[in-house]
Amino acid sequence: MTDAITYGSYLALDELLRLQRPQSEPEHPDELLFIVVHQASELWFKAILHDLDGLVSALEAKDAGASLWRLQRINALMRIVSAQLSALEALPPQHFAQFRTYLGTSSGSQSVQFRAIEAASGLRDVHFMHALEEHGPIADIVQRALDRPTLQDLFLRLLERSGMTIDDLYLGPGPNVLFFLAEALLEYEQQFGQWRFKHVQLVERIIGPATGGTGGTLGSRYLMKTVDQKFFPALWEVRARIFGKSRTGESA
Repeated sequence: MTDAITYGSYLALDELLRLQRPQSEPEHPDELLFIVVHQASELWFKAILHDLDGLVSALEAKDAGASLWRLQRINALMRIVSAQLSALEALPPQHFAQFRTYLGTSSGSQSVQFRAIEAASGLRDVHFMHALEEHGPIADIVQRALDRPTLQDLFLRLLERSGMTIDDLYLGPGPNVLFFLAEALLEYEQQFGQWRFKHVQLVERIIGPATGGTGGTLGSRYLMKTVDQKFFPALWEVRARIFGKSRTGESA
């Protein structure tokens, strides 16, 4: 008979709590916080990737309701990932400088899961592909996301199957589930953009705007280049068409 499952055994807490391994000598008291925030981010990335897989499956099945439900949870997870960065605002720059050299070549840009989220969300531009290739062969989890249609492509196919266009959603008779799904996609992009911007601000707060990142990266200069990347350009472009039509209909 197997032992009864307990809180600790179910969550593998003994193993989990041994995974924080500061490298500084003597151990700097703030390095634990730095490790925990990044490890926690990777756990949330795992949950986001799981739900992105579910979102892709729902979109491929042309199930707008299930797609919206998945996306709403992804947006909630993105808010958590962004909020937890605030913990590092309590890391004074002089403290980080005392253990930064022990990080070696490690850099957040090496996060395979984060790159997979970007790829799954729709990034395919030259700048993104170069960022992938500079760290060696593309990881399988990233390549799998690259091999799938983008979220925008899947959403447009769902619209087409429903006999609608993006303009119909915003200029038609009234909101429906596809309209709310479109707005949830934009919310996802905004949450992602807010995470990027908060990350830029955090890096600049700790190491300054002109300092290179860990592992020889460009630091905040690289991160700032990513803030304006768009997953759903078609959903942004419809705004220009709406207000363009609105202006033409205005009275003198």
